[in-house]
Amino acid sequence: MRVTLRSGAPIAPGHGVSLRAILDPPPGPASPGGYDFARDAWFDRVGAVGLALTPPQEIDPPTPSLALKIEMTLNGLRWRLAERLAEDLRAIGQARGAGLVAAVTTSHQDWLDPADTDDLRNSGLAHMLAIAGLHTAAVTGFVFAAIRLLVSAWPWLALRVSGKKLAAFGGLVAVAVYLALSGAHPPARRAAVTASVAFLAILLDRRAVSLHSLALAALIVLALQPVAVVEPGFQMSFCATAALVALAELWPRRGGLIQAPWFVAWPQKIKDVGLGLIAVSFVAGAATGPFAIQHFNRMASYGLFANLFADLLASAVLMPALVVAGIGEALGVAPVWFRAPLAVAGWSGQGILAIAHTFANAPGASHTLASAPPIALLVSYLGIVFACLWKGRLRWVAVPLALAVMVWPRDPAPAAWIAADGANAAVVLDGRAIVLKPTVRAFASEAWIVHRGLIAPFDPDAEAALAFDCNKMRCLPHVGVTPAIGAWWTRRAPKPEVLNDLCRASAILILKAQVETPPSCDGVLVLRPSDFARGGAAEVFPSATGDGWRLDWSSSWRGLRPWTGQVLHQ
Repeated sequence: MRVTLRSGAPIAPGHGVSLRAILDPPPGPASPGGYDFARDAWFDRVGAVGLALTPPQEIDPPTPSLALKIEMTLNGLRWRLAERLAEDLRAIGQARGAGLVAAVTTSHQDWLDPADTDDLRNSGLAHMLAIAGLHTAAVTGFVFAAIRLLVSAWPWLALRVSGKKLAAFGGLVAVAVYLALSGAHPPARRAAVTASVAFLAILLDRRAVSLHSLALAALIVLALQPVAVVEPGFQMSFCATAALVALAELWPRRGGLIQAPWFVAWPQKIKDVGLGLIAVSFVAGAATGPFAIQHFNRMASYGLFANLFADLLASAVLMPALVVAGIGEALGVAPVWFRAPLAVAGWSGQGILAIAHTFANAPGASHTLASAPPIALLVSYLGIVFACLWKGRLRWVAVPLALAVMVWPRDPAPAAWIAADGANAAVVLDGRAIVLKPTVRAFASEAWIVHRGLIAPFDPDAEAALAFDCNKMRCLPHVGVTPAIGAWWTRRAPKPEVLNDLCRASAILILKAQVETPPSCDGVLVLRPSDFARGGAAEVFPSATGDGWRLDWSSSWRGLRPWTGQVLHQ
């Protein structure tokens, strides 16, 4: 079960709790073709979601199984480590960076300010919050380089063992430790598999960075988690990595070093590194852009520059500093030489948040785009894969295909939307979404607005009042609102005169009460709870003949799957 607690200090992970909560089956998509939380919950073995009615009380649970006991112990360790990191950073005056530092170390975002989270998303740096390829590569790469350096600095050992293979083994250990500390979420698991394949390739005298090793990592991930193929994280991470491997194959390599004064060699080296970083940021952004638009409906105008600076700061400073500081925190010791890297990590976290704030608040920083038809994402994906795999000039033919999501014509926006349980609705007027009850099912209505690329109301209550006459019991559309949606929100039967008013004013009527409709409802599309139980959320379109309305239900997009039925186990 996944239960949301009310405000207040929660009990730390790893303890047994007792509470009262309202439970429901995992919800389906907020709109047809939208994100299906119930599908992911089914594969994650989450059978119910709910809201806690009472504060959690700590109890002694029944004796857990060995696997559950290990998981609870790890969760408790992760929480204590995040607490200690946040407290130590506050103690040295790095309170603002504490939230990001704790998030990239343990995945706990409890210490991250919501405003900073919004800045990271609007600047194209949302990937900083999910421990994935960037974090794993930086941590394990630092461990690999550090071990190689230490072996090389000890001549006796360097002559007797392979420093590269010993470092690869150390990298595998770092992968396992970081995966456990991060909570082993799906993005972290995918990154761990990819890094492990690379280190195993080194141990077996194979190329660590190649499309073959990437394909092997993708097959392992899909064997362990087949549903990953439809998840944005899998699509974005492997397409970005494939694009970067293809870039590495194309990147020109200089010959032998020439002897030159430092004031000639260093500017050349800085220029080469700068061009390389720009190319990496551009290629990775281009490879993940179609998926970000299709799944998240968001395009960051300055994402290239934000990632250029933030990724460099995270991979070169933040994560290596956290490796050193994290060892000290985990061992429970904090001498001065452990405090120094922790302070560096705090400064780096503040720097990344400052970069995110700067680019998120620049003019035209973020644009919302409607999702393209599903075929467009498939075309973009095939274009990216062809450009990565094909060698020769013919690969550039795939570039227009890769841009399919951006240029593909969008379907006409619906005229209205109705929530999955009929508890809310919205109409589209001049490209603006007018929500009948702005505070009810707000997450679902916002998700639908973003999915369709509509303009969100600046003052939802005022705009709703201009189009509808609503109270706690019912909503009546004003004259001229199309489609004229009326609603009776409660299970209590309305008075006959009220029901007649609703029928006469509405073309579509939502009824939560089980009542017989009067003759005045003839010709009105009446929707009852049974309709929503079968169909879920709905979008309203003009009928083909133009004299009525057609509903597109989310159930028709989901199909018959194990997670689409509401089966209660007694």
